[in-house]
Amino acid sequence: MSIQLKEACRWQLLVPTSMGVRLTPASGQAFRQGGMYSLQATSAETNVASVASYLGMKVKVLTAFVKDSPVAAFIRQDLQGRGMDVEGPQVPQGGPWGYRHQINMADGGFGLRGPRVWNDRAGEVGRTLHADDFPLEEIFARDGVQIMHLSGLVAALAPDFCLSLAEVAARCGTRISFDLNYRASFWEGQESRLREVFAAIAERADILIGNEEDFQLCLGVEGPETGGKNLDGAAFRAMIDRIKDRFPKASMVATTLREVLDANRHLWGAIVSSEGQWYEIPPRKIGVLDRIGGGDGFVGGLLYGVLKGWEPEKCAQFGWASGALAASLPTDYAVPDDEQQLWSIWNGNARVKR
Repeated sequence: MSIQLKEACRWQLLVPTSMGVRLTPASGQAFRQGGMYSLQATSAETNVASVASYLGMKVKVLTAFVKDSPVAAFIRQDLQGRGMDVEGPQVPQGGPWGYRHQINMADGGFGLRGPRVWNDRAGEVGRTLHADDFPLEEIFARDGVQIMHLSGLVAALAPDFCLSLAEVAARCGTRISFDLNYRASFWEGQESRLREVFAAIAERADILIGNEEDFQLCLGVEGPETGGKNLDGAAFRAMIDRIKDRFPKASMVATTLREVLDANRHLWGAIVSSEGQWYEIPPRKIGVLDRIGGGDGFVGGLLYGVLKGWEPEKCAQFGWASGALAASLPTDYAVPDDEQQLWSIWNGNARVKR
């Protein structure tokens, strides 16, 4: 049984986000070695939304920009190039020590050298996000949104903003997806407030997504040992049962399963629970060019299936394939050519298409 969505909406998917840029060294090298770097616009939430936008759905992004910044112009142009409608206030920089867009410095690793990521988020403009920055009644009540996707990253940066969005979205009949995305450094010094906000958002969510660490550290739900290699499906199903007991509004709960063989070979799987039924994808080996964004790819594919009205099993399969696609690309997000490409990945068909 698929999730029932609000009809006659202008926007199929909406994501609030704090945008930044990622610097990546060429040819899989370590960041400190210097040389040539690629620059891309990035955020977990737009990584998710890219699956829907590249496949032709109407996507809206709510964010904030540094006024007159060339980085802001680069980000806006990039998102528009992905087919997204972008709205957000222009925040004055306030001088060289003021606001800016975060910088994500990362290399994807190679072989037994694991990926390393360094986040520089000092003065991040996304921390200024406020509900009054946007005409929320117009967006959610008049135009209509089928699904709003929230990530724990932007919820930790701007908790009051995200809670306000969740309240308005729920009141207007928009389905809410929440990927917990725990980051210890984001929670430091505000643990009590974030637990309160994350629980309040989760109580309004129709779709909850996370790994074993996310559910335990964000919501206090007991789960499997974190950071291990034990991908025992029974332990994950037991954790999801506890989540559903605590947050009964969520009709779909999902988690990815990942075991790292080395930086370029992973075992990749997923478990989805929907309306009392289980849909489990046992971990399968995938090649990895850059693992960053694979989980977001899974969420993007899962939500695309929900928006298409597919049955949960098909949504899970499409999410798995979308995550595998993202891991094969240098970008943080999946760039599907069409649905057929992703179904070929699911079916293990890597033959040339002419």
